[in-house]
Amino acid sequence: MQSWYSIIPKSPWLSIYIWIIFCIMPFFFIVRSLSIWHILLGTCLILLYFVFHRFSFKSRNGLVYMWLSFQMVLNVVMTLLFGYVYLSLFTAFFIGNIRRPVGFYIMYGLHIGFTVLSIVAGYFIYLEMFLAQTPFIILAVIGVVLLPFTLYTRNKQENLEGELETARERISELIIHEERQRIARDLHDTLGQKLSMIGLKSDLAMRLVEKNPEQAKVEIKDIRHTASIALKEVRELVADMRAVRIEEELYRIEQILKAAEIELVLHNEGHDLNMPVLSENVVSMAMKEAVTNVVKHSKASRCDITIAQTDNEVIITIQDNGIGLSKRVINSGSGLKGMQERLEFINGTVELMDDNGTLLIIRVPLTITHQKGSESK
Repeated sequence: MQSWYSIIPKSPWLSIYIWIIFCIMPFFFIVRSLSIWHILLGTCLILLYFVFHRFSFKSRNGLVYMWLSFQMVLNVVMTLLFGYVYLSLFTAFFIGNIRRPVGFYIMYGLHIGFTVLSIVAGYFIYLEMFLAQTPFIILAVIGVVLLPFTLYTRNKQENLEGELETARERISELIIHEERQRIARDLHDTLGQKLSMIGLKSDLAMRLVEKNPEQAKVEIKDIRHTASIALKEVRELVADMRAVRIEEELYRIEQILKAAEIELVLHNEGHDLNMPVLSENVVSMAMKEAVTNVVKHSKASRCDITIAQTDNEVIITIQDNGIGLSKRVINSGSGLKGMQERLEFINGTVELMDDNGTLLIIRVPLTITHQKGSESK
């Protein structure tokens, strides 16, 4: 059940003003009676109904069905005594928010049955009044039939979407873990033997420097040759990796933000970045996670992404104009830990702070790139 409770249900489907009218209308039906006792009885029943309605949202487990049963009884009583059938819509809304299928279908069927039977009886008791209200009574019956099922289906769909998103995140984590294991195995197989050989030959060259300089030079040449082969194999390994370019990720980010009706403002789209493929792949995944958090938690209308490169590092800032950081969002798993783990793999860092919304800063050193440049020289 929903954690909130109130007399007026929170629903984007129905206007709050409609619910207010439904709350006021029963008193109009009650005061038409000339008997003061009927007025007092009707007022007490209405107030009692809304007390039960409030307790229904507050209660858990079996007590929910008890309070819901009391509401149904009062719906029938109000229809038979005063000819007011519209409280059944409040009960229908609550039934639509029941999560358990068995409980939903049982209460759904009972509510439809009691409502229809009480309306039929009402036509025999208040024939003229019910005939005048027939169009509205038909609408009420349609609401009793369709509203619970519609809400139940929507809630079920939202739960399935949440489970699907959780599964996707889990699959992404497993893919990243598997990719790390594969990279580790490939690097071990590729570099392990050659680095061991370089270490042995380096020790041998140091011992031969004074005893046999010529042989030491030969060993040093072998070391250089082995290192060149190892560097070439690492480059081939990285080039064969399934990489996501930042430019490609920015396009997907734009589509995500557009679907969420959040304006995207790009500062330098990353065309001139000089990053290793591995680093660019990791940064792309971190950016995707950050933008996903903006869509889910920020309630922002604008997102600014800035990509800048210095001599030593690439700096990416993602800033939104939303509600800012909140303890609830961070504790519920904002993905910051996952981003940190990914970026640590390439010696990167991530920083999160409040700045008229939320500001996330990703820093990735370019040491690998500079090493490549020096080797090519």
